[in-house]
Amino acid sequence: MSLAFPLALLLLPLPWLVRYVLAARAPAMASLAVDATAFAAAAPSGLRHDPVAALLRAGAWIALVVALAGPRVATPVSLPTASGREIILALDLSGSMAKTDFVLDGRPLSRLDAVKAVAARFIAGRQGDRIGLVVFGDRAYVAQPPTFDVASTARAVDTLQIGISGLSTAISEGLGLAVRRLSRSDAKSKAVILLSDGIDTSGKVQASDAAQLAARHGIRVHTIALGPEDLESQPDASDAVDVAGLRATAAAGGGASFRVRTLDDLVDVAATLDRLEPNPMRRPPALYWRSLWMWPAAAALVLAALLALLPATGRRS
Repeated sequence: MSLAFPLALLLLPLPWLVRYVLAARAPAMASLAVDATAFAAAAPSGLRHDPVAALLRAGAWIALVVALAGPRVATPVSLPTASGREIILALDLSGSMAKTDFVLDGRPLSRLDAVKAVAARFIAGRQGDRIGLVVFGDRAYVAQPPTFDVASTARAVDTLQIGISGLSTAISEGLGLAVRRLSRSDAKSKAVILLSDGIDTSGKVQASDAAQLAARHGIRVHTIALGPEDLESQPDASDAVDVAGLRATAAAGGGASFRVRTLDDLVDVAATLDRLEPNPMRRPPALYWRSLWMWPAAAALVLAALLALLPATGRRS
């Protein structure tokens, strides 16, 4: 606890100073000599000293001065501040994302559910960033425009379903749409995180060409190759991920490329991306001062009310 205006405590002796200084400087008044026997039958004076009234007055004044001093307590709080960074997650929603080749707590998990579990935590930790979401299958569309409301983007990820954008894998279209959105942004730092578990089937534009365009706009492109099988080691496997193509896309976009086979790999990738795109909210929390002046002010009011309720003799003293 501290005081916002500690110098206000210098006012504490003011009533006593005023009382005794003014009494010392009071001019001599003309007096009239009266015989003492004239007051022999008078009642006792009501101007006697009343200790209860004195204590109430002193307490009310002390409480009022303490309220003026502004007592307060500090509460640490993390205030979200704009980082100047904008990130778009481009997620593959092709039919192969329904495969259950991940495991969580001993239970089989689809690729999409694994991505949902990790991506939601990653997004929720990006306070201060604008986060958007692009999904792609046969075609690409914006599922969540970039926003500071990271909770809404995390909810958008959680509602994704296989097939809403088709069952193919148009990687270049998903990346191209994300780059178009970011190229119009005035953010100081921009990045696309592209996740796919297949091969680009769009055939219109190479994903690496879209990544080169992104780099010219100052946009970094990170890629995540998801799935146990890849074309490099198993070229004849169905639904194998094109690791080489995604690696080339990341290289063209000035970003990093990741290979994910298990849920633990996916968690590690999220932690690495946090280091590559550092979160500005990891700083000492600010101090929020909660004012307490209303409590001594209320005490002063109560004491003043009690003083007013005393008999007239106590008030005159």
